[in-house]
Formats: sequence, structure tokens, C-alpha cells
Amino acid sequence: MTSNNGGPFGAVIVKNGEIIASSGNCVTINKDPTAHAEIMAIRQACTILNDFQLIDCILYSSCEPCPMCLGAIYWARVKKVYFACNRQDAAKAGFDDSFIYDEILLDVEQRHIPMQQLELASADQPFIDWNIQNKKILY
Repeated sequence: MTSNNGGPFGAVIVKNGEIIASSGNCVTINKDPTAHAEIMAIRQACTILNDFQLIDCILYSSCEPCPMCLGAIYWARVKKVYFACNRQDAAKAGFDDSFIYDEILLDVEQRHIPMQQLELASADQPFIDWNIQNKKILY
């Protein structure tokens, strides 16, 4: 944080008692809104383990994960998460994600960013093709 790479957040991923990945927030340095500390540490750990799942890993974070990071943690199948500050602490420092938690609960048509499903005849074709494919890696 003091090097101005991003906000005041950090994350560490541990497997079998050994730190395998760690990162701070890199949003501003990477010019990437998804470069939160947890996301960066997950990417690093997956590369090191050569796997897209972190089943036996524990994530330590300086703060309760935001909605995006929480989704990534679930997709990565992290075993457990420990965090220091909570979302209310983050909000007091200017990092208030409550509007995202609120948006998730709304119907698509009621969200602040306009969203509309397109009516396309073959929109589900990739899912149909996926389901009949024999050589697929489930995740």
C-alpha cells in the first residue's frame, strides 16, 4: 500500500502450513479493477499449484472479501478463509461494497447498470455443445 500499488488490502494463501502465494491490492498499479489482493493471490496460487482449484488451501485476508473476491474464493474451492477487518471497517475507510451486495439481490431489470437479456435463437448452443462433449474438464 505504501508503494501506491493499490489499496490497503493483502492476502496470503497457505497449503499444508506453507505460504504458497501472497499479494497486496494491485488495482491502481495494474490499471485493473479486478486486481484485488485475494484475486491476485488466487491467481498466483493456481499458477504455482498448476491447478484451478485450491481445495486444501487456506486464505488469510486483511479484510472480509468483497463480493467479487468472495465469488472467486468459492470458484477456487478454498478450504477456509480468515480475515481481520470486516466490510463495515472497509466502508469507514472509503471502501463501501454495500451497493454491490444490494444490487445482487435485485432483479436484473432493477439494477443501476442497465442489463437486458438478448433473445437469440442459438444463445444456448454453447451449453448444448458442452453437455454432449466427451472430453471436458469439469469445474
